[in-house]
Amino acid sequence: PVGDLNHFPDRKVALLSAINEDNKITPSEFVLSQNYPNPFNPSTEIAFTLDKRADVNLSIYNMLGQKVKTLTNGSKNAGTHTLQWNGLDDMGKNVSTGIYLYRLTSGSKSITKKMAFMK
Repeated sequence: PVGDLNHFPDRKVALLSAINEDNKITPSEFVLSQNYPNPFNPSTEIAFTLDKRADVNLSIYNMLGQKVKTLTNGSKNAGTHTLQWNGLDDMGKNVSTGIYLYRLTSGSKSITKKMAFMK
């Protein structure tokens, strides 16, 4: 039956081992999701998941590798976090139509994905 983990004992053990003392499920991976919507105008959401509390940096770069915007730079708890980008750079100016890279970095881990901004 759907949702009955007794039929999937290996999955049941994995799920139960991910539940912490507060009965909250702790993610088991460091993940950066694809932004949504993509392409976007006027704003997009970027979600990421942390398997433990960590210092993270989520920044947006143009195709020349120049940093356009820093969305977050600091400590975040384990779990899923969602940030929005409205197409403005760090100076508050509109960026041009094009492809942008966004990079999530935590310690030695780094994930980069592409997104498209359309005017």
